[in-house]
Amino acid sequence: MTDDSPTPDLARLAEAHGIATEYWSFFGDRVQVPAPTLRAVLTAMHVDTSTDAAVAAALAEADIAPWRALLPPSFVSRPGARPLPVHVPDGHDVRLVVALEDGSWRDLPIPNQQPVAREVDGVTVWRIEVPLPGDFPLGWHTVHAFLTPFGSAEETAAAHAGLVVTPERMPDPPTRRGRSRGWGLMAQLYSVRSHASWGMGDFADLGDLAAIAGREGADFLLVNPVHAADVTSPIEPSPYRPASRRFIAPLYVRPEDIREVAYLTPTERAVVEAARTPVAASNDDPTRIDRDAVWAAKRVALEAIFVVPLSAGRQAELDAFAAGEGQPLQDFALWCALEEHYEGAERPAEAWDIDSPLVEALRAQLADRVRFHVWLQWICDQQLERAQAAAQASGMPIGVMHDLAVGVHPQGSDAWSLRPMYAQGMAVGAPPDMYNQQGQTWNQPPWLPAALAASGYAPLRDMIRTLLRHAGALRIDHVIGLFRLWWIPEGLSPAAGTYVRYDHEAMIGVLMLEAQRAGAVLIGEDLGNVEPGVRDYLSDRGILGTSVLWFEREGDGFRPPEQYRRSVLATVNTHDLPPTAGYLADEHVALRARLGLLTRPVEEELADADAERTAMLDLLRQRGLIGDAPTEAEVIEALYALNTQTPSQLIGVALVDAVGERRTQNQPGTDTEYPNWQIPLADGEGRAVLLDDLASDPRFTHLTAAVDAAF
Repeated sequence: MTDDSPTPDLARLAEAHGIATEYWSFFGDRVQVPAPTLRAVLTAMHVDTSTDAAVAAALAEADIAPWRALLPPSFVSRPGARPLPVHVPDGHDVRLVVALEDGSWRDLPIPNQQPVAREVDGVTVWRIEVPLPGDFPLGWHTVHAFLTPFGSAEETAAAHAGLVVTPERMPDPPTRRGRSRGWGLMAQLYSVRSHASWGMGDFADLGDLAAIAGREGADFLLVNPVHAADVTSPIEPSPYRPASRRFIAPLYVRPEDIREVAYLTPTERAVVEAARTPVAASNDDPTRIDRDAVWAAKRVALEAIFVVPLSAGRQAELDAFAAGEGQPLQDFALWCALEEHYEGAERPAEAWDIDSPLVEALRAQLADRVRFHVWLQWICDQQLERAQAAAQASGMPIGVMHDLAVGVHPQGSDAWSLRPMYAQGMAVGAPPDMYNQQGQTWNQPPWLPAALAASGYAPLRDMIRTLLRHAGALRIDHVIGLFRLWWIPEGLSPAAGTYVRYDHEAMIGVLMLEAQRAGAVLIGEDLGNVEPGVRDYLSDRGILGTSVLWFEREGDGFRPPEQYRRSVLATVNTHDLPPTAGYLADEHVALRARLGLLTRPVEEELADADAERTAMLDLLRQRGLIGDAPTEAEVIEALYALNTQTPSQLIGVALVDAVGERRTQNQPGTDTEYPNWQIPLADGEGRAVLLDDLASDPRFTHLTAAVDAAF
């Protein structure tokens, strides 16, 4: 045994907390997780591993702790899927009753059974298992347990826990009349600008793009996450590393679409126009999106609009919105105000503690800025509502499809206000695979599984409710993260991490309950190294997976489209690859070579890329989709035609492919080495493509018409 090999007790302790002690790599190797990694992860879970004696004590505690509680911290299940565990001390009867979400009460019957017993702190405790009846209503309930000593009529103890009853399965996605499947457009919203934009795509552009796609026959519009970002410079460009997943980025607000603009004085209007002019001049600049300049301009305009008094009706709407969002909105707005307060200065340690006296004092001192940021969230909500209305008015049965990021910025609002929910000293990422041979670290803190359960999964619920309030679908990035996440101890490489397991029945169940209530579709991005059974589980629950044409391999060639899974959103590419025009030109190899990300000689990578491209073109020719010398546009159209031959329920068309863009939006494994998430929409010649011209763009209309005709 080497110094890095875990002791048997350490391995058992890790497994008791859902931490993998070994795993199979993407390349088929069985990897043993070293002891330092296991200790670091356990420490982040507040488990003492400082000595062998501490490990032994923690192992004993992990084994006995569930037996000490009459009820678990919370319980999430489908009716009949798994029983509720109840731990009853010897000599007592137990009665269970549920306070239903609608205010009514219902007894929870305990069936006859032979319970298991064990000694707990000198007392015999019995475990009974109570199934949920098949007719139990879905929803967010509370189960109450009451203990009565044998021979007594008086209940002497009680406990309660959140009880979440979730759907068995999601319905199939809605489609247009006469169709059994659907297709939609996929776009990075910030990159899609119009003449009316403020230098980047916004919620008004979202509604217009949805309307354009809907008129072409599309069923949905998938966009990047619009989670809340920084409110001071520099703004994090990645939409997948937000400050908060619960709230929305006002960076996407169109100031002129706020009703109170109509009541600005001429001087105030001039302030708004003067703020817009410099950033609007960059709408046709194809080089880079400047979020910092955009937000600086919009903040000036929004502050001018904010001071306009609201009518009684509008004030009532704002008050109702704020009341509905509750304390989390106030805390988020306070975080924004603190960011502004400390802009350009080092924030004192006490300000990082939401419960500190300093933060409480600043809550009062910065009350006006807090109100401003509450108002901004209300404006975001209204503009998202209008965008979804535009999508539905164009005939889209689904409409806007939002994207849920894996995690949050370690110094963002969620990590600050919900600090006990996150593992400190850990980052989420991914182990090495074929496309990211050094692994990935996303610099985001993971949720603590036990803390989530203790909260009754309320943070997850609230996040989903916000995203689905004005949307018809939700894509979950890295859906495997609801089953297990790759935790990387601070200071170590991505390859030095390990998997930590989550209660997927609870996580998926909460998603499904909120999606069903919103009438929304769920899509899980299940690419890469997915453990066995996950895809079947998602399919059985009615959650679509994801298929990327280039990844659907079979031997040395490509899988025939007829053999694709039905329950997927099938696409040709992803935002982590160059657009198809660039991919066909080996840009995915050339870019990684320029950035030093290859672990093999570039000649070998190019040879593999050539073989891959040849195999794909051969498949297209065999199916009569291209001739001997096709143009780039013809090959791209053929690839999408091939995708329409799959049984997949949804087909995604990348907007970048519809206009001939060649540059990738994101290169995994890089930070400042490449302008990730900052590339404006352009054509193959490098000319900016504006939303105003899209509906008449021949390449766009030809590709979308060809896809729509296949349905």
